Amino acid sequence: MINKKILSLLLLFCIFLTGCSQNRHYEVRQDLSVYFSNADAVIASVRNSLRKHDKKIIIQYTSHRDNMNDIGSIVRELMHYAVDETENPTEGDYIFHQYGGYEMHYRYQQQNGEYHYEIEIIPDYYTTLEQEQKVSDKIQEVLDSFHFRKSASEYEKIRAVYNYIYQNVEYDNVHKKNEYYHLKSTAYGALIYHRAVCQGYAVLLYRMLRESGIDVRIITGTAQISDGSTEFHAWNIVRIGEQYYNLDVTWDKQMQTEEYFLKSDENFPYHIRDEIYASQDFYQQYPMAQQDYAE
Repeated sequence: MINKKILSLLLLFCIFLTGCSQNRHYEVRQDLSVYFSNADAVIASVRNSLRKHDKKIIIQYTSHRDNMNDIGSIVRELMHYAVDETENPTEGDYIFHQYGGYEMHYRYQQQNGEYHYEIEIIPDYYTTLEQEQKVSDKIQEVLDSFHFRKSASEYEKIRAVYNYIYQNVEYDNVHKKNEYYHLKSTAYGALIYHRAVCQGYAVLLYRMLRESGIDVRIITGTAQISDGSTEFHAWNIVRIGEQYYNLDVTWDKQMQTEEYFLKSDENFPYHIRDEIYASQDFYQQYPMAQQDYAE
C-alpha cells in the first residue's frame, strides 16, 4: 500500500507581491510566481516524510495565476531545505547522503479563475524503512555496549565510535564501481553487512556520534590518490570544545593507520572540499582547529 503524506492543510501559498506577512526562518525565493508563507511548517513536514521513507509526498495548493514554469524551482528549494542540517541523528546529513534525489510530477485544474495544483514527489531512498529500523536497533545495542559514563568526554565518545567502525567495517571493493548498488553508501551497509565505501563509513560515523550527543558533519569533495588522479570522497568533521577536527576513518582503515584522526586542515592532505563546505560561511559556522587534537 502506498503511503502518502498529504500536505494540503499545511501549504499556504501567497501570490508574489500581494503583501502577505513573512515570518519564517527559511527564505524561499521570492522571484517566483508563488512562495511559501509558512515555509518552516511545510519544510518540517516534508522532512518528516523523508525521515519516515514515505513513498510519495503530495502537495496541493491553489493559486490565482499559472505557476507551471516555477514548479520545478519551488520543489528544488523545498527539497533542498528539507535535507538541511537539523542536528537530529536521522535527519540532515543522514537523509541527504542516503537519498538519490526524486521524481516530480504535477497536475492542475483551472476553475473560476483559480489554478488548483497537485504536485507529487517520489523520493529515491537508498534504504528501506525496515533496514533503517535495523540500523537504529543495532546502533542502540552498540552504544549501550560502550557503557559511557555521564562524565564521558567528547573525545572518549569519538574514540569509541571511531574504533568500532575501524574494527568492524571493511572497504567494499566488490561494489565500489557498481553505480546501482546503493547500500555501499549507507549506514546499513556499513553496520549490518560490515562493508561500505567512504560515504557509508561517514554516514555511520555521523549517525553514531549524533546519537551520542556529538556535533558532527559529513564533508564531501575529492581526494587525490596515489597515481595523482582524484576521485569522489567523503569524510567527517567533529567538534571537541569549540573547534572542529577532520576525521577520515575510511582512509585510516585502508592504510591501517590513524594519520587522519582528529586533524587540522593543515595536517589533512589530499582532501579537497566541495565548494559548499569550503565557503567562508561554512567555516564560520564550523571553525576548524589550527592544531591537531592532543589528549
